[in-house]
Amino acid sequence: MKNIFVGNLSFNTNEDELRQAFEAYGQVDRVSIMTDRDTGRSRGFGFVEMTNNEDGEKAITALNGSQLGGRTINVNEARPKAERSGGGGGFRDRGDRGGRGARGGQRERW
Repeated sequence: MKNIFVGNLSFNTNEDELRQAFEAYGQVDRVSIMTDRDTGRSRGFGFVEMTNNEDGEKAITALNGSQLGGRTINVNEARPKAERSGGGGGFRDRGDRGGRGARGGQRERW
């Protein structure tokens, strides 16, 4: 299995168009274009999973720098998803603020 990153996609490119571009080089298992959580609009990149590693390499070589939807796409092997540390998104204690008041970092005058 070859997991492939595709960047610089047109916001109008859909998963079927992306699948068709890669199917010319072998069997495609899955295609996903990343979308914004709030708007549902494309984020301009996606991933393609191909069954065969050799077919995936051929697709990367052939499609990197090619045109799709009027844009020059970047195609390369996807890096493994990085492990996230901690709970994330919550309140973080940043320690002492150095005596700054509530006026944008200015020291209070007594």
